[in-house]
Amino acid sequence: MEQLEPDIVYVRMRRRAVVKPGAVVTLGDVARIVVDPRLEHRLMRLPLHRITEQDGNLLVIDMLQIVKAIREAEPGIMIETFGEPHVLLEIVASGEVKPRRWLLVTAWILLFFGSGMAMMNFHADVNMPAVQKRITELITGKPAIHPWLFQVPYSIGVGMGMLLFFNRLLRRKLNDEPNPLEVEMFMYQENVNHYVITEEYRKKHERLEMRAGDRRD
Repeated sequence: MEQLEPDIVYVRMRRRAVVKPGAVVTLGDVARIVVDPRLEHRLMRLPLHRITEQDGNLLVIDMLQIVKAIREAEPGIMIETFGEPHVLLEIVASGEVKPRRWLLVTAWILLFFGSGMAMMNFHADVNMPAVQKRITELITGKPAIHPWLFQVPYSIGVGMGMLLFFNRLLRRKLNDEPNPLEVEMFMYQENVNHYVITEEYRKKHERLEMRAGDRRD
């Protein structure tokens, strides 16, 4: 008699997701799955956790919680997991993270004036006007009070260098390579996520220990 192969579900966790307060977090909210179509709809709606006030604004759902829920709902299914072992849930009243334009404008103004002051202080420290006058004199053989021959290309070069450094011309990127600022922002976000996830695991472990102690009492 031919044996039927068990169904297999492939699960890949998302890195981050946004949910509303009081919402029921389902498997479809936190992961992508590949499974037989007759099981896909049911598993995508599989409840994992209901958001409460005690959860705060950040919550971690780990892979073991998902495996347990799937096995309880479909005991005979095989589970193959890929990617991250957890997902970070951000609890927002609107259900989506909206861009804070005032923060963007404030950061842009601070960076604009801060970078300008840094360049001015650098030019003052190295006495850039005297250097430019000396270079112009070496090239032309004549002293110049205003060395436009050097200052104009130098100013254009500074602007072009900034464009190449940030890899962006207004809203259009020059190529697909990330610029250093984007890399630093990505690394900062990764470090924040790692810290938050570590803290959430610690808090969850402490809650489990407290519950175990209450049961022993």
